[in-house]
Amino acid sequence: MKRNKHSAVVRAVLTLATASIGGAYLMGATARAAAAVFRLIVGDEPRVGFTLGANAFSKEEVVAFETVHQGFEDMLVISERLNMFRVEGVVAERANNTIWRPQPYIARSFTGLDQSANFARSYAQLSTPISIGYSHSVPLTLTALELRDALQEQRLGKAAMQRLASDVNIDVSNLAALTGSIFIKRSAAATGFDDVAAIDTAMNRLGIDTGDRKAFFSSGDYNNMASNLAGRVLDNSKSLSAYERAFVGNVASIDTYKLDYAYRLTAAAGVTVTVNGANQRYVPKATSTATTGETSNVDNRYQTLAISVASGTVKVGDAFQLAGVNEVHHITKADTGSPKTFRVAAIVTGGGGTGTIQITPPIIAADSSPTDPELQYKNVTATPANGAAVTFLNTVAGFANPFWAGPAICMMPGKYQPALNSGLDVMTATTKQGIPVVMARQGAIGDLSTKYRWDVYYGLSNDQPEMSGIEMFSQT
Repeated sequence: MKRNKHSAVVRAVLTLATASIGGAYLMGATARAAAAVFRLIVGDEPRVGFTLGANAFSKEEVVAFETVHQGFEDMLVISERLNMFRVEGVVAERANNTIWRPQPYIARSFTGLDQSANFARSYAQLSTPISIGYSHSVPLTLTALELRDALQEQRLGKAAMQRLASDVNIDVSNLAALTGSIFIKRSAAATGFDDVAAIDTAMNRLGIDTGDRKAFFSSGDYNNMASNLAGRVLDNSKSLSAYERAFVGNVASIDTYKLDYAYRLTAAAGVTVTVNGANQRYVPKATSTATTGETSNVDNRYQTLAISVASGTVKVGDAFQLAGVNEVHHITKADTGSPKTFRVAAIVTGGGGTGTIQITPPIIAADSSPTDPELQYKNVTATPANGAAVTFLNTVAGFANPFWAGPAICMMPGKYQPALNSGLDVMTATTKQGIPVVMARQGAIGDLSTKYRWDVYYGLSNDQPEMSGIEMFSQT
């Protein structure tokens, strides 16, 4: 009798679901009803963020997908530490997959009782874009003979998830390594505390918030640090972890992590590079107005810089300093006494020779009839003079170990929405960070084979290049 009762409930709810959504993705009350059915049939709770498509998968397939998805989540070493910005799919589509988000203000203060003259000062609300443009897919086909082995799909699913997790980690690592503007140059191999403390010092100098700082190191550099720590004492948990598991953990108030992949930055090849032209300063502004009257947002993370190159070529990722240009504390605007470091973000003209390059961050000196936004976002002591030397810092090829603070680097998850009733079976699971993984399959009547694909789709942005950077070792 109990079995018949459950069968009746199943039929009733499935009938209701079919009538309500016609095979659409399950949402709201219908999703809750379907979850009850799922518990009756499968005997377990569906994972949060788990979605069944129009056609049903077997219990074994659902369990296998959940199992390999958990492994995918565990492998997201670097992307787990990102700031996540979520947006509804319809909003992303109507915005052409690009969303502009406001960035923190930097306030100014004034002394004295009478502040009458200062109320008219304007504050520029700067914003940065993020676009969903990273897409990775693992497609494959299983023959009717291969499908006789029930474990084939699970093994291939595990391999697919492993590859997709690697793709996500590589994208994040590359973005951080190529766009972070703080450059820490170490002349020797990694040794431990002093290397991480150098990151802490650089961030403190700039006035970057002391909370939620993280650094990621290539396996070799990380293990060198662990070796140094393990060799000190063997009677405390920190040293034992370093000795037994090559684990460093939190050092100098920075959480450290080991990467199985780190971007390898080649040595700079530009020779006798100088600034070509005076007054190459940047004036930040929230929006720009076209001659037609149309207003659009402005990305203030970059500027173009004209340079002269005697020989060799400049490339994307090169780190450099400009003669006579020091960094300032972001809040107090005081000269730190250290040269400002920049990165080459793009080659605009000249192919890496004499021409123009795009750099980050922009040169905001506020040294010539400055606007209020210049004074608020000032980041250097002076504009480089014509002929100022460009000194490159990445002098030896090596791993670019990225680090950043707080929400500097952001991910915007996206998800494909296959057409309903199109002959596809679809399952979706979402990681705790909010990254959806879509699995789809489709059978072919011609040869009885089945096509499978696993997909991830997302956007990445370094919102704050001045709150992120890289550390390289063994530099001359």
